[in-house]
Amino acid sequence: MRKLLQLNSSLFQGGGQSSQLGDAYVERWLQDNPQGQVNRRDLAAEPVPHLNLARFQAFTTPEPERTPEQREVAAYSDRLIAELQEADVIVLGIPMYNFSVPSTLSSYFDHVARAGITFRYTPEGPEGLLANKKAVVFITRGGIYGEDHAQSAYVRQFLGFIGIQDVEIIHAEGLAVGEESKQQALDSAREQIAKVA
Repeated sequence: MRKLLQLNSSLFQGGGQSSQLGDAYVERWLQDNPQGQVNRRDLAAEPVPHLNLARFQAFTTPEPERTPEQREVAAYSDRLIAELQEADVIVLGIPMYNFSVPSTLSSYFDHVARAGITFRYTPEGPEGLLANKKAVVFITRGGIYGEDHAQSAYVRQFLGFIGIQDVEIIHAEGLAVGEESKQQALDSAREQIAKVA
Protein backbone atom coordinates (compact mmCIF):
# COMPACT_ATOMS: atom_id res chain seq x y z
CA MET A 1 0.00 0.00 0.00
CA ARG A 2 1.39 3.36 -1.05
CA LYS A 3 1.53 6.14 1.52
CA LEU A 4 1.42 9.91 1.17
CA LEU A 5 2.38 12.53 3.76
CA GLN A 6 0.81 15.97 3.35
CA LEU A 7 2.49 18.86 5.16
CA ASN A 8 0.69 22.21 5.27
CA SER A 9 2.33 25.35 6.63
CA SER A 10 -0.10 28.18 5.83
CA LEU A 11 -1.26 30.40 8.69
CA PHE A 12 -4.73 30.00 7.18
CA GLN A 13 -4.46 26.23 7.63
CA GLY A 14 -6.91 24.47 5.26
CA GLY A 15 -8.05 27.82 3.87
CA GLY A 16 -4.61 28.73 2.55
CA GLN A 17 -4.05 28.59 -1.20
CA SER A 18 -0.99 26.34 -0.81
CA SER A 19 -3.03 23.96 1.37
CA GLN A 20 -5.88 23.89 -1.15
CA LEU A 21 -3.52 23.11 -4.02
CA GLY A 22 -2.03 20.33 -1.92
CA ASP A 23 -5.54 19.01 -1.24
CA ALA A 24 -6.26 18.98 -4.98
CA TYR A 25 -3.13 16.92 -5.61
CA VAL A 26 -3.99 14.49 -2.80
CA GLU A 27 -7.50 14.05 -4.21
CA ARG A 28 -6.06 13.21 -7.62
CA TRP A 29 -3.46 10.88 -6.05
CA LEU A 30 -6.20 8.98 -4.21
CA GLN A 31 -8.06 8.48 -7.49
CA ASP A 32 -4.96 6.75 -8.86
CA ASN A 33 -4.20 5.00 -5.55
CA PRO A 34 -7.61 4.07 -4.10
CA GLN A 35 -5.98 1.86 -1.49
CA GLY A 36 -3.43 4.51 -0.62
CA GLN A 37 -3.04 5.92 2.87
CA VAL A 38 -2.82 9.68 3.51
CA ASN A 39 -1.27 11.15 6.64
CA ARG A 40 -1.78 14.90 7.13
CA ARG A 41 0.20 17.24 9.37
CA ASP A 42 -0.80 20.90 9.71
CA LEU A 43 2.19 22.82 11.03
CA ALA A 44 0.06 25.90 11.78
CA ALA A 45 -2.49 23.98 13.83
CA GLU A 46 0.20 21.94 15.60
CA PRO A 47 3.46 23.93 15.36
CA VAL A 48 6.76 22.17 15.88
CA PRO A 49 8.68 23.88 18.71
CA HIS A 50 11.49 26.22 17.79
CA LEU A 51 14.89 24.54 17.95
CA ASN A 52 16.85 25.69 20.99
CA LEU A 53 20.00 24.46 22.68
CA ALA A 54 18.17 22.05 24.98
CA ARG A 55 16.35 20.39 22.10
CA PHE A 56 19.51 20.21 19.96
CA GLN A 57 21.42 18.60 22.83
CA ALA A 58 18.64 16.03 23.20
CA PHE A 59 19.31 14.97 19.60
CA THR A 60 23.09 14.77 20.00
CA THR A 61 23.21 13.09 23.41
CA PRO A 62 23.66 9.29 23.14
CA GLU A 63 20.38 7.56 23.91
CA PRO A 64 21.53 5.80 27.12
CA GLU A 65 22.68 9.14 28.54
CA ARG A 66 19.53 11.15 27.82
CA THR A 67 17.50 12.61 30.64
CA PRO A 68 13.75 11.90 30.70
CA GLU A 69 13.16 15.35 29.17
CA GLN A 70 15.68 14.66 26.41
CA ARG A 71 14.07 11.31 25.66
CA GLU A 72 10.72 13.04 25.21
CA VAL A 73 12.21 15.59 22.81
CA ALA A 74 14.02 12.91 20.80
CA ALA A 75 10.90 10.73 20.67
CA TYR A 76 8.90 13.66 19.26
CA SER A 77 11.50 14.15 16.52
CA ASP A 78 11.55 10.39 15.88
CA ARG A 79 7.79 10.44 15.26
CA LEU A 80 8.13 13.22 12.69
CA ILE A 81 10.92 11.33 10.97
CA ALA A 82 8.96 8.06 10.98
CA GLU A 83 6.17 9.79 9.05
CA LEU A 84 8.69 10.78 6.39
CA GLN A 85 10.33 7.37 6.31
CA GLU A 86 7.00 5.61 5.80
CA ALA A 87 5.79 7.92 3.01
CA ASP A 88 6.29 7.22 -0.68
CA VAL A 89 5.12 10.72 -1.63
CA ILE A 90 5.46 13.94 0.38
CA VAL A 91 3.22 16.89 -0.50
CA LEU A 92 4.23 20.28 0.90
CA GLY A 93 2.05 23.39 0.86
CA ILE A 94 4.33 26.41 1.34
CA PRO A 95 3.32 30.07 1.18
CA MET A 96 5.99 32.76 0.99
CA TYR A 97 6.36 34.76 4.20
CA ASN A 98 8.96 37.53 4.18
CA PHE A 99 10.77 36.00 1.18
CA SER A 100 11.15 32.57 2.78
CA VAL A 101 9.22 29.60 4.15
CA PRO A 102 6.97 29.88 7.22
CA SER A 103 8.89 29.60 10.49
CA THR A 104 6.80 26.57 11.42
CA LEU A 105 8.16 24.70 8.39
CA SER A 106 11.71 25.78 9.22
CA SER A 107 11.23 24.36 12.74
CA TYR A 108 9.91 21.14 11.23
CA PHE A 109 13.00 20.91 9.01
CA ASP A 110 15.18 21.43 12.11
CA HIS A 111 13.53 18.44 13.79
CA VAL A 112 13.79 16.01 10.87
CA ALA A 113 17.38 16.79 9.86
CA ARG A 114 19.12 14.32 12.20
CA ALA A 115 22.66 13.11 11.57
CA GLY A 116 22.78 9.33 11.32
CA ILE A 117 19.01 9.09 10.80
CA THR A 118 17.96 11.21 7.83
CA PHE A 119 21.47 12.09 6.61
CA ARG A 120 25.07 11.19 7.34
CA TYR A 121 28.42 12.82 6.77
CA THR A 122 30.89 11.05 4.49
CA PRO A 123 34.36 11.98 3.16
CA GLU A 124 32.57 12.97 -0.07
CA GLY A 125 30.10 15.19 1.76
CA PRO A 126 26.66 14.71 3.33
CA GLU A 127 24.49 11.85 2.10
CA GLY A 128 20.70 11.86 2.44
CA LEU A 129 19.15 8.70 3.81
CA LEU A 130 15.53 9.15 2.71
CA ALA A 131 15.87 7.82 -0.81
CA ASN A 132 13.27 6.59 -3.32
CA LYS A 133 10.65 9.19 -2.40
CA LYS A 134 8.88 11.84 -4.45
CA ALA A 135 8.10 15.34 -3.18
CA VAL A 136 5.47 17.58 -4.73
CA VAL A 137 5.76 21.17 -3.49
CA PHE A 138 3.16 23.91 -3.88
CA ILE A 139 4.62 27.38 -3.36
CA THR A 140 2.21 30.32 -3.30
CA ARG A 141 3.25 33.96 -3.36
CA GLY A 142 1.48 37.30 -3.32
CA GLY A 143 4.05 38.83 -5.67
CA ILE A 144 5.93 37.50 -8.67
CA TYR A 145 9.48 36.31 -7.95
CA GLY A 146 10.13 33.53 -10.45
CA GLU A 147 10.94 29.86 -10.13
CA ASP A 148 14.61 30.51 -9.37
CA HIS A 149 13.91 32.42 -6.16
CA ALA A 150 15.98 31.56 -3.06
CA GLN A 151 12.88 30.19 -1.32
CA SER A 152 12.45 27.49 -3.95
CA ALA A 153 16.18 26.74 -3.98
CA TYR A 154 16.16 26.35 -0.18
CA VAL A 155 13.29 23.86 -0.23
CA ARG A 156 14.89 21.83 -3.02
CA GLN A 157 18.30 21.90 -1.29
CA PHE A 158 16.87 20.77 2.05
CA LEU A 159 14.90 17.91 0.54
CA GLY A 160 17.97 16.81 -1.39
CA PHE A 161 20.05 17.01 1.77
CA ILE A 162 17.89 14.36 3.44
CA GLY A 163 17.84 12.23 0.28
CA ILE A 164 14.69 13.32 -1.57
CA GLN A 165 15.93 14.04 -5.08
CA ASP A 166 12.70 13.63 -7.04
CA VAL A 167 11.17 17.05 -6.35
CA GLU A 168 8.42 18.73 -8.38
CA ILE A 169 7.78 22.38 -7.47
CA ILE A 170 4.59 24.07 -8.67
CA HIS A 171 4.42 27.85 -8.19
CA ALA A 172 1.32 30.02 -7.99
CA GLU A 173 2.47 33.63 -7.99
CA GLY A 174 0.90 37.07 -8.14
CA LEU A 175 -1.96 36.09 -5.86
CA ALA A 176 -2.07 39.58 -4.34
CA VAL A 177 -1.60 41.48 -7.61
CA GLY A 178 -5.24 41.32 -8.61
CA GLU A 179 -8.15 38.94 -9.00
CA GLU A 180 -7.34 38.12 -12.62
CA SER A 181 -3.69 37.42 -11.85
CA LYS A 182 -4.69 35.27 -8.88
CA GLN A 183 -7.16 33.20 -10.88
CA GLN A 184 -4.72 32.67 -13.74
CA ALA A 185 -1.99 31.51 -11.34
CA LEU A 186 -4.27 29.09 -9.50
CA ASP A 187 -5.73 27.72 -12.74
CA SER A 188 -2.21 27.15 -14.10
CA ALA A 189 -1.16 25.36 -10.90
CA ARG A 190 -4.20 23.09 -11.05
CA GLU A 191 -3.43 22.23 -14.67
CA GLN A 192 0.06 21.19 -13.61
CA ILE A 193 -1.38 18.92 -10.93
CA ALA A 194 -2.95 16.76 -13.63
CA LYS A 195 0.46 16.37 -15.26
CA VAL A 196 2.45 15.41 -12.16
CA ALA A 197 -0.12 13.39 -10.20
